[in-house]
Amino acid sequence: MTDAPLRDILRQRIAAEGPITVAAYMADCLLHPEHGYYRTQQAIGLGGDFTTAPEISQMFGELLGLWAADCWLKQGAPSKCYLVELGPGRGTLMRDALRAIRALPPFRKALRPVLIEASARLRGMQAELLEGEDAVWHEDIAAVPKDAPVFVLANEFLDALPVRQFQRGDDGAWHERCVGLDDSGNLCFLLDPRALPFDDLLPPTLRDAPPGAIVESSPAVRAVAADIAARLRLQGGAALFVDYGYAVPGIGETLQAVYRHAYADPLSDPGMADLTAHVDFASFALAASRASAAVYGPVSQGAFLETLGIRQRAAALKQANPAVHGDIERAMQRLTGPEAMGTLFKALALLPPESPMPAGFA
Repeated sequence: MTDAPLRDILRQRIAAEGPITVAAYMADCLLHPEHGYYRTQQAIGLGGDFTTAPEISQMFGELLGLWAADCWLKQGAPSKCYLVELGPGRGTLMRDALRAIRALPPFRKALRPVLIEASARLRGMQAELLEGEDAVWHEDIAAVPKDAPVFVLANEFLDALPVRQFQRGDDGAWHERCVGLDDSGNLCFLLDPRALPFDDLLPPTLRDAPPGAIVESSPAVRAVAADIAARLRLQGGAALFVDYGYAVPGIGETLQAVYRHAYADPLSDPGMADLTAHVDFASFALAASRASAAVYGPVSQGAFLETLGIRQRAAALKQANPAVHGDIERAMQRLTGPEAMGTLFKALALLPPESPMPAGFA
């Protein structure tokens, strides 16, 4: 067990106030103002805990940048807009997207890069990588002005939003799964003894789940869908979400911790390991459509990138850099292969009602 200062803080809080929900536990682990994971840890890269698609290959960010450019053209090439990234990591995706966008100078001139980032540490890394790009930073997308269209890119953003967990007890009722303390004072999972009304929380298709079944739900993910949909309806633009998850709600726990590129116990070292959960794309899409967005997808990341032309881009890079031919091929396979990221990861787009179909979703 590592030295995790947040562990003692959570123990004291639970001892004084009682168990906390899984969602509250995730939020503290990731965003605690002093000891949260994104405040203190080097998350991304070989020296961190995980590697994201933009870090695997420049092709990923370039294609997403061109996707945004295509949406901009289809919406009449407005003279002012914002290119917004949610959860921009080290800034790699935005850097690569802007490189590709420079092939369309009017779009680059029209846009202002905006990064939504709460971590001062990550902001510093992003600013260094994006020097000279005239980028601006906000802690929340609510701070982005509403005077022009927004083209939003979000890669592995939704999976870090807190999830609630519900478990069917032996009594046949559903109970919220919480984090409490065992007899030795260690963090453990337990059930809130109060029964919950199923219809208010979970899809009807899961009504007959057996005792012991765990189902996840993320109000935070649905809130993002509704917020972005409302923005697009008001301002115009488009939003692209790429993440790992499932297209049909199901039974099972997906909460996971990753530490140094290996899975870890989510309760052992709070604040020291990354915590994520698979995205329920069906619930996300429903929340967005109820807020009047046009929803496209989800489609697999592999199919999406293939449609956008990743093979053609890889061929061009191989021709320009013969010495790294094998590296480029391996990166493409990692991004698109069904045994790698190609199937588990999915792409979903939101647009204003009656917008032209975006690239990658035909």
